[in-house]
Amino acid sequence: MDKIWSELYSEAMKVINPRELSYIVQAGGVAAAVESVSGRIYVGVCIDTACTLGVCAERNAIFHMITSGENAIRRVIAVDRGGKAITPCGAC
Repeated sequence: MDKIWSELYSEAMKVINPRELSYIVQAGGVAAAVESVSGRIYVGVCIDTACTLGVCAERNAIFHMITSGENAIRRVIAVDRGGKAITPCGAC
């Protein structure tokens, strides 16, 4: 695996933390890391809600990137609670 993919994977695994926030909201079952064109890495976790207004981990990481003033993505990785790299959901 290329060094950057290993780094993205490692950063995503640092924030994965499946938990129940309330009886209708769960978070952290999937984590993502986004590399911006500047080379900075941003992470996020999914937030799942009973009313489907949650957010995927990929978009959460992208939101952090945008909040930090960047707007272009180079790479994205998503990982599940078992540490398996998975295909991004596609909403982003």
